[in-house]
Amino acid sequence: MIEISDSLRSVFTAQVEERDGSYIMDVPASEIDHDALAVDETYRVAILASASSTSQKTQEEQPQSAAQEQTPTSDGPPVDESEVRDVTIEATGDQGDGIAKVERGYVVIVPGGQPGDELSVEIEQVKENVAFASIVERDSPVV
Repeated sequence: MIEISDSLRSVFTAQVEERDGSYIMDVPASEIDHDALAVDETYRVAILASASSTSQKTQEEQPQSAAQEQTPTSDGPPVDESEVRDVTIEATGDQGDGIAKVERGYVVIVPGGQPGDELSVEIEQVKENVAFASIVERDSPVV
């Protein structure tokens, strides 16, 4: 089992490529746009291997039935727009927004959320690596 730090700022998928004797990994622009990463900063990176490219090609070459096409895959975001979720705010982001994590470490940004808050939120915008939600209901704190 892999232990993932609570200070995790970003999760995305990228290929490692060789260019001029160095290995390069492209960071999606959305990571910069949403302040998960900043240009000219240094970060610690964890690399998790995915399925081999051979097995990926085999899957891509096989025709898919209509039922298979509608089945969600683990590649996409685990939330949908307009979905209501119960989350616990784990941290506060640089802009003061609450940060919750759901399946696979996917990040949900909740303006007005504070660490420890247990909230019902409505997912308003879904990106590949992060979703933005508004508070629907604050759960009563457990005494």
